[in-house]
Amino acid sequence: MKKLGKVLHQAKSGNLILKAEVFLKQSVPVYDASNKKVGYVVETFGPISSPYVSVKPTTDRVRKLIGAYLYIQRE
Repeated sequence: MKKLGKVLHQAKSGNLILKAEVFLKQSVPVYDASNKKVGYVVETFGPISSPYVSVKPTTDRVRKLIGAYLYIQRE
C-alpha cells in the first residue's frame, strides 16, 4: 500500500479531509492501516505541490480515523 495522507478532521458534509502526499483522481478506494476499505476519494483540491483530499467514508468508525494515516493501493 502507498500512504495517501493524514486525516485532519471531518467536514460538515461528513467527508474526511486529509493532508495528502499525492494528487489523486476521484473514486480511488482508500484503506486504513489494517488494509480495510474505509472510503473513496471524492475530491482533490489545493496546490498540486501540497494537495488536500476529501474522502467519503464507507465505515462507521470515522472518529477513530481522525489523526490516522490512510492508504491507497499501489498503482
